[in-house]
Amino acid sequence: MRKINIPRAFDRIHECWSPHIAARVNGQDVRLAKIEGAFEWHHHDGIDEAFFVVKGAFTMRFRDGDKEWDVEMEEGDFITVPAGAEHMPVAEKECWIMLIENAGTVNTGEHLSERTKTDLPEL
Repeated sequence: MRKINIPRAFDRIHECWSPHIAARVNGQDVRLAKIEGAFEWHHHDGIDEAFFVVKGAFTMRFRDGDKEWDVEMEEGDFITVPAGAEHMPVAEKECWIMLIENAGTVNTGEHLSERTKTDLPEL
């Protein structure tokens, strides 16, 4: 068994958009990440993804064809992005998030880029 203090764990994350694994539960990763600026449009085929705002705020942008909409996320908010939904998180200032998703899920989903992280560090 291992105990982790979530707010203090963020002190060990030094790069934005670089998720770290805080725990594994029943085949799911609990990941922590600092985000700032815009990520990139992506989706995860067959995989839901949950976001919890630990500190700060961000906008989760969605699009479906020509339709786009935003969901404003504030400290304490939780959202599940359904499998296949095209989305892009955007944070005007540094924001701390917790993600829950299947172990091994690639952070950029089906879109591979220079931001793709495949070997996530553990906290």
